[in-house]
Amino acid sequence: MKDINMKTIKLKKWDSAEHLKTDEDMAEYLEACMEEAGDDAAFIAKALGTIARAKGMTQLARQTGLGRESLYKALSGEGNPSFATILKVISALGLKLHAERIHTT
Repeated sequence: MKDINMKTIKLKKWDSAEHLKTDEDMAEYLEACMEEAGDDAAFIAKALGTIARAKGMTQLARQTGLGRESLYKALSGEGNPSFATILKVISALGLKLHAERIHTT
């Protein structure tokens, strides 16, 4: 039998926040998540949490007047943040929502 040297591959959990480097990256990420989410509000909250981690949760907490731990929980995808919280976070991240009419048949 041949001796086969097997290399160990170390995997790292994917963290989208590590790849959001610019404000444009963050805006495009949120736009893509909003398109993907459909009516899944938790998906959007988690996307905002990812952007918040990329920007810095401590800075966001200061800008919104909300506690850092509260933000982590609300934007985890498991929390249920109020719409007011979502609007504060979006504004503090330098983003804005916009409406677009969809065509239904």
